[in-house]
Amino acid sequence: MSENIQELTYKEQWLEAFPVMKQLRTELTEDTYLELLQEMKKDGYTLYALYENNKIVSLTGFSWRTNFYNKRHIFIYDLVTDYEHRSFGYGEKLLNYIHNWAKENGAEYVALESGIQRNNAHRFYEEKLDYEKWCYSFRKSL
Repeated sequence: MSENIQELTYKEQWLEAFPVMKQLRTELTEDTYLELLQEMKKDGYTLYALYENNKIVSLTGFSWRTNFYNKRHIFIYDLVTDYEHRSFGYGEKLLNYIHNWAKENGAEYVALESGIQRNNAHRFYEEKLDYEKWCYSFRKSL
């Protein structure tokens, strides 16, 4: 098996990634995905994929952020592994790659949010990757 991780920078790569991203962001259409991705990239959003045998099996999207409580850090907005490839360690490999990349580039933390109902994801972050649960995140629809 041949694995590699790379940043997705071209529209063709983004389209290749869409079916996997849609497994996490089920409300997205291809058009909305491309439109939002273009806007997010202006704000520093970066999309990386883990390929196995030239097929995307896992994705993560993140941006650099700076604030008083996390200092200069990477915020992960999206992390998804293709349904058929879950529980084989791809998400862990991809996140470990991002952890190393972030540290080499001066980040003090990697932060993310996970939906309250996603207990399996929480176990994954806490038990496999040593993330700590340290706050609640709130939002209000307008």
